[in-house]
Amino acid sequence: MTSSLPTATEVDPAALTELLDGRWAKIRREIREQVADTKFREPYGLDVETHRAQVLDQLRELAATGRPRLGFPREYGGGEDIGGSITSFEMLAFGDLSLMVKAGVQWGLFGGAVQLLGTRRHHEEYLRRIMELDLLGCFAMTETGHGSDVQNLRTTATYDAGTREFVVHTPDESARKDYIGNAARDGRLAVVFAQLVTGGESRGVHALLVPIRDDEGRPVPGVRIEDCGPKAGLNGVDNGRLYFDHVRVPRTALLNRYGDVAEDGTYGSPIESDNRRFFTMLGTLVRGRISVAGSAGSAAKRALTIATRYAERRRQFFRPDTGEEIAVLDYLAHQRKLLPAIARTYALHFAQEELVASLHEIQSASGEVDERRQRELESRAAGLKALSTWHTTRTIQTAREACGGAGYLAENILPSLKADTDVFTTFEGDNTVLLQLVARGLLTQYRDDFSDMSPLATLRFLAEQFVDSVIERTSARKVVDRILEAGPGRDDDSVLFDRAWQCRVFEDREEHVLSGVARRLRRATAENAFDLFNDAQDHVLLAGRVHVERLVLEAFVAAIDRCADPAAKRLLERLCDLYVLSEIEADRAWFAEHGRLTSTRSKAVAAAVNQLCQELRPHARTLVDAFAVPEQFLEAPMLR
Repeated sequence: MTSSLPTATEVDPAALTELLDGRWAKIRREIREQVADTKFREPYGLDVETHRAQVLDQLRELAATGRPRLGFPREYGGGEDIGGSITSFEMLAFGDLSLMVKAGVQWGLFGGAVQLLGTRRHHEEYLRRIMELDLLGCFAMTETGHGSDVQNLRTTATYDAGTREFVVHTPDESARKDYIGNAARDGRLAVVFAQLVTGGESRGVHALLVPIRDDEGRPVPGVRIEDCGPKAGLNGVDNGRLYFDHVRVPRTALLNRYGDVAEDGTYGSPIESDNRRFFTMLGTLVRGRISVAGSAGSAAKRALTIATRYAERRRQFFRPDTGEEIAVLDYLAHQRKLLPAIARTYALHFAQEELVASLHEIQSASGEVDERRQRELESRAAGLKALSTWHTTRTIQTAREACGGAGYLAENILPSLKADTDVFTTFEGDNTVLLQLVARGLLTQYRDDFSDMSPLATLRFLAEQFVDSVIERTSARKVVDRILEAGPGRDDDSVLFDRAWQCRVFEDREEHVLSGVARRLRRATAENAFDLFNDAQDHVLLAGRVHVERLVLEAFVAAIDRCADPAAKRLLERLCDLYVLSEIEADRAWFAEHGRLTSTRSKAVAAAVNQLCQELRPHARTLVDAFAVPEQFLEAPMLR
């Protein structure tokens, strides 16, 4: 069993905050100080237009700080600190999420696409103006008829060699660009993803820069703009729809890092395979997906801080022995609502930190990117985004319920948090689709050549893979391997608290699920390939989930190893136990069905979760205070 817990007064929340803040602690501190300014106020009670105007004003304040420059190249005035840039977006999510999303559209999606898909001519013309907010833009990828299936978008960009222009066109209603941030009100230029056609041949999806408004803010000829109108949340973001009616843009409007068209219409690319080129282009834009995962985590931290503080002050019913009213957090049922969610939030935070560090290292490296590392990054980003945003959706709902009727009042923040984060599960990739991508990446071992990805070829390839080799050697693995070498030396229920046993349980589940998927897909033929894969989707999704849960555990274990404060480290050891055992408890059916848990030990897992919740109850306030959510964003009347 892990060492005993310190007392509630022995752990300084600042020691936990130091660990949570990690590599980019300075940026986190600076943003906490900045958002204390009253300019970064809550949008409570604002109508849509006033909210949009407030968010744009706040965006200008952010631009003035220079922090939006962090992720851009130094030669254009940037900071070349990609990890710092992602951390900035994550911290903005403690406040009005509309500001975080609009900042993400402007500097992450729009600016990031120009930076990563464009070449020097685009960088010189646009990057400084984008960083300084002199040019507001859009990221026009999603279409009404095609969201997740980006490869089959229907907007076209046909090259006219006679005029040396591309003709951008929306062929039908389902091809309109939909839900586009910055489009309805403020955007002037859009990165438009379209099927590139030259010489009568389609070369797949490419991105072009297309003006949508003139200097006076009027739609340019051939562009029709509609406002998506009020949404369930994020109403400070001006989402709109874009239609293009044979809009002409110069040949140089093509963001041509991965594919270019010569004046005579000849197409050229450093990547021969159309499919491989497409996935490479999308892979460079992974920052947005990682930012969403981190921002979701910030929203969950805010909700848990509010709910925990309320649970300590809210009292219901009397103790028969003392006659005192009981704080609702003293009830085990209430502890079970909040404490496992706190534990999972810590675990996901540490996994996010590792992911951001990996992104920073890969995209900061000079020379050719290691393709395998890039694919692993994309897979982990997809999986962590799915798990993080689902966790946030569940956690905010739980926090709302934990606050009773008070949690339903708009003035107490939780309803707007719930509304604003609800879309996180489907934007920057639908979570269900993302977990399928994780599973496919695992089973194919990030195959190098994407030139032949027909369903049958893919399934046959999946069936040939050696599944045991999927255990990624992440930065956390050194610590985990050291723990595994020791191994559990007993077989009683105390083994539940043995970290080596816990790590092995997660690894064993992942390997078993993956090998089961491979066996099911081995029966694929040309006639049944789609049906077979479709029938196995539940199994495929499970494979993606358990893989990411194993990575999250490893990140938690590595973070504990880094913790320098002895008392904080002991507290984190216990919190990690709660994370592991609450996950096992939630998946007890699988563990029992596959002979991994006896009925007796299954009951012991539930009892251990109860024990841990009661042990951690005195530390609940310390654990959420360590999130260091700026007090301005915790000013719910129910907490006064």
